[in-house]
Amino acid sequence: MAIDIGIAKKDRETVAKHLSKLLADTYSLYLKTHSFHWNVTGPQFNSLHTMFEVQYNELWTAADEVAERIRILDVFAPGSYSQFGKLTSIKEEAGVPEWKDMVAQLVEGHEIAAATARDTIKAADTAGDEGTADMVTGRLKEHEKTAWMLRSLLK
Repeated sequence: MAIDIGIAKKDRETVAKHLSKLLADTYSLYLKTHSFHWNVTGPQFNSLHTMFEVQYNELWTAADEVAERIRILDVFAPGSYSQFGKLTSIKEEAGVPEWKDMVAQLVEGHEIAAATARDTIKAADTAGDEGTADMVTGRLKEHEKTAWMLRSLLK
């Protein structure tokens, strides 16, 4: 059955490409945050271990929401590490940095995801896709807030 939600196929595909980048950033940030949760050490261990858990759970839920929005637009969502690796702007961390570097990397990751969200909102606005713009605005606010909270630990 053909989809007819008031957004042209070309526009849906354009928005889905932006959402796919946001999904890749979200999933990559989820994986990094979860790894840091497992491996953090130092005097801030308890608070960071707990904070990272809250953050990776939020990112996990967000990844599902973004992927489902791509499907709502009748486009298949990326779902492999190789696809995410090509789409994301989040740098992978192969080692176990000190806690301050973990926090700094997560700040950077949330700022990158916020920038991706802003680009996605612009594409959604151009396409007349209020549903995507609304959802991604929430994601933008969450990434900005998380970056601020993490950044505050480094001052």
